[in-house]
Amino acid sequence: MSEQSPRQEFSGIRMGKPFGIPVYVSWTWFIVAVFITVVFGPRFQSMLPGLGSGASYGVALVFAVLLYVSVLLHELAHSVLAKWYGLPVRRITLYLLGGVSEIEREPPTPIKEFLIAAVGPALSLALAGLGLAADVYLINGGGIAEMLVWQLWVSNLIVGVFNLLPGLPLDGGRMLRAGVWKLTKSPGSGTVVAAWGGRVLAVLLVAVPVVTAVSGGRGIMTEDLIWPLVLAAFIWFGASQSLRVARIRERIPKVNARALARRAVPVTPETPLSEALRQAAERGAGAIVVVGHDGKPLAIAHEAAVQATPEHRRPWVNIGSVAKSLEPSMVLPADLTGETLIDAMREAPGSEYLLVDGSGEIYGVLSTADVNRVFSGV
Repeated sequence: MSEQSPRQEFSGIRMGKPFGIPVYVSWTWFIVAVFITVVFGPRFQSMLPGLGSGASYGVALVFAVLLYVSVLLHELAHSVLAKWYGLPVRRITLYLLGGVSEIEREPPTPIKEFLIAAVGPALSLALAGLGLAADVYLINGGGIAEMLVWQLWVSNLIVGVFNLLPGLPLDGGRMLRAGVWKLTKSPGSGTVVAAWGGRVLAVLLVAVPVVTAVSGGRGIMTEDLIWPLVLAAFIWFGASQSLRVARIRERIPKVNARALARRAVPVTPETPLSEALRQAAERGAGAIVVVGHDGKPLAIAHEAAVQATPEHRRPWVNIGSVAKSLEPSMVLPADLTGETLIDAMREAPGSEYLLVDGSGEIYGVLSTADVNRVFSGV
């Protein structure tokens, strides 16, 4: 199972850097490796009675590793094509339910979105075809090699077909998104349609085996629902996250530095905090900028530190002691808007930014809290 994803928190083992793309294995992969080994060990022993118990579990572990090599190739197909199109790829991670390619920007056109999504399932199906051909024409007479090849080509077939299902976060969902984007000229509309497709798939994954069992007159076995429930939960939450991202993107154009800026009053570092606050209130300013005697901005009064200072101490505390020094990256042009502004804030995380106009004069202060309020309730 694969998904293209934004940046996320991570812990795991770095395995290499093929095509310049870091590859990590999450600790959750080992859970799956143990599960596959335990489940397939007895199965392989029954298929090849000559195998000892230990050997059968060893073959099952080899199968688990080879299966995830197939998943890695699937993800590499996504990532290599994305890099070919000039999109940055942060890393590939193999984890509990498959793999994820962290492509850090959305493709600029629906056709590129479609091709990047489609190349993963296409490679999995190609591996299945090659494995089937090898199984039929090259490897005969049974044995460990034929058993592994058979299991691998069937697994790749399942992975390829499953990922083509039309719902986010699956590749088929991204292909559906690209199609709706192309028709409507709106990537947001494509995301909404494909995300709801994912939610429908999640419901069907659980409903179909339940309905099948009931209509067949047999009881519902709990163990038969474990994997459908796990996959359904993954798809449902992935689709819901995609809907949330779509709502956030709708609001990005509303992020305007000038419109969100707080008027700032300049004071020198030795000014008492109480006096600085008085001047700010008198001028209707929502922020205080500490400047040198030459008028050059040096720091921004840290709102949390100001509020934490008891009122009776404010006449005895200089504004400079509750201000945060200005790094060059914390000074932004006042004309920034939309994704350009968000990218600038992401590169230099902070609580307040100094906004300057084209001549370098102080325009105001942009609070991260004010920007976050644009997205509140999403």
